[in-house]
Amino acid sequence: MAHLQLESISLSFGTHRVVEGLSLSLAKGSIGCLLGPSGCGKTTVLRSIAGFEPVRDGQIRLDGTVIADTQTHMPPERRRIGMVFQDYALFPHLTVARNIAFGLRELPATDVAARVAELLGTIGLNGHEHKYPHELSGGQQQRIALARALAPRPALLLLDEPFSNLDVDLRERLSGEVREIIKAAGITAILVTHDQHEAFAVADEIGIMHQGRIQQWDTPYNLYHRPGNRFVADFVGQGVFVDGTVLSRRQVRMELGVLESSGMLSCGPACETCERGCDVDVLLRPDDVIHDDVSPLRAEVTGKAFRGADILYTLRLPSGTRVLSLVPSHHNHAIGERIGIRLDVDHVVAFHKAGAGGSMALDAIPITAAR
Repeated sequence: MAHLQLESISLSFGTHRVVEGLSLSLAKGSIGCLLGPSGCGKTTVLRSIAGFEPVRDGQIRLDGTVIADTQTHMPPERRRIGMVFQDYALFPHLTVARNIAFGLRELPATDVAARVAELLGTIGLNGHEHKYPHELSGGQQQRIALARALAPRPALLLLDEPFSNLDVDLRERLSGEVREIIKAAGITAILVTHDQHEAFAVADEIGIMHQGRIQQWDTPYNLYHRPGNRFVADFVGQGVFVDGTVLSRRQVRMELGVLESSGMLSCGPACETCERGCDVDVLLRPDDVIHDDVSPLRAEVTGKAFRGADILYTLRLPSGTRVLSLVPSHHNHAIGERIGIRLDVDHVVAFHKAGAGGSMALDAIPITAAR
């Protein structure tokens, strides 16, 4: 049985529907994430789980108990849910120890002291218990806010854009630390963010949201390699679409070669299989396009972005189509230079040109040269 279950919930602000028919389930001890652009409804879903927004339709269950539906609205304080806010919301007049202990006021003093000491060790801030929030760095404040939310041993932990106030380097480091802390505590958690790097670093499962609906709930690996629709393909990672034509139920021809699929081509719900001559858009990621000096396929460098260990090149094919290629940075090519490339596609992702709804995600074998 799922630890957290949302079944077809809808949420509104007045007459405006913000979330429509959203469902998800999360197993005990798992970390989920709602990922999407601003205004997609992800924070509203988080607030409804916490009890700050009533549901208009559907049902929310936590550990088998209904906490919200059209007839029920359990108060936030009874839901046993911890929350880490975007601005941390630490009490400036309280020490670190008293901030962590804020939700433990009903316990004996000795138990409170033991729990605070335990959490200070968990978050790596032993010796800071007598400091005040203004004496801490942003990363330390974030960990204190996490410890305070974990202190009462909640049934569920919610994190609302917890890294948004941190610089990029600190954000990347702390996202991994936060995952380790949550996993060590054995807590079920949901993160809300617009940053896919944070989502991938923290979550076991991610729901991509758009216009109040989850477009795909899946593992980070599948979201990147097997996107369920065009929105997910565009939102997750980087990539471009190139023209393709189906040659058979296992082959797609494109400018860079013929993709040989190990599975049957499917254009999605509209048709179970793709027939010869069907026009498709093939998704190519930067890691699908490999720099190879001996390849007969050549492309012109039209843009480059240095990223330290790698350079992200924008390349123009003979037809004028542009693709991206992620290349080790010791291959430093000039704008206007023509370089050899080849494809190394483990998963073929293509979409029927007739519409945005259907997709085909296939396991591929090596490419043969186009003829």
